[in-house]
Amino acid sequence: MDLTERFSWQGRRIAWDKAGSGPAVVLCHGTPFSSWVWRPFADALSRDHAVYLWDMPGYGQSSKLAGHDVGFGVQADAFAALLEHWRLDRPQVIAHDFGGAVSLRTLLVNQVPYASLMLVDPVAIPPSGSPFFQFVHEHPDLLAELPAYIHTAIVRAYIRTASHRGLRDDQLDPLVGPWTGADGQPAFYRQIADYDERFLVENEQRLDRVDIPVRVLWGADDAWLSADLAGNLTKLIPGATLRVIE
Repeated sequence: MDLTERFSWQGRRIAWDKAGSGPAVVLCHGTPFSSWVWRPFADALSRDHAVYLWDMPGYGQSSKLAGHDVGFGVQADAFAALLEHWRLDRPQVIAHDFGGAVSLRTLLVNQVPYASLMLVDPVAIPPSGSPFFQFVHEHPDLLAELPAYIHTAIVRAYIRTASHRGLRDDQLDPLVGPWTGADGQPAFYRQIADYDERFLVENEQRLDRVDIPVRVLWGADDAWLSADLAGNLTKLIPGATLRVIE
């Protein structure tokens, strides 16, 4: 499922697409990923749902312009605008990683209603970020000047660690590609530099207001976000259920 549509919003171009018909399901990716991670699931769900995929501003096929904030707050505003553009009324939302915090903020701060929310290994409450992520957050300008071949090797090695079972080259290449080249390399470091855990604190303070069905899925062997966070998050959301996947 390729992203063939574009939505212009505050000087940004957001890549998106839709497949299938039926109840609406919107898939939100995390960082440093793109909607590509959802492709097999989108194809399966589109058999009996209207499935919406999008790349957040600064990610994937969406615009990556210098000077454009790509942090949690902007992404939540962009998601709210996109849902309005699609004219969706209470879609089901499935969000992974960084997309978890974005979808929660859109629900709780932007007050956009969903039918339900599934959070998959989400960045949702502090603490967050791998040691590599924290290092880049402290030195984004320095690392943005790396030779392209070193940068690509670093990004490739980093994304490879996202999967406990490992990633084949044909899975890894589409995830690494958007972060290479004249636009992609600085965008990779920019999205980490714009990461502000303050938004996670704000989300955490509002979680008791969630009034829709929430399902939390977590990989037991997640190397980036400890499964210990899963129980803590689930307890903070009224009525939420948890499944840890071995």
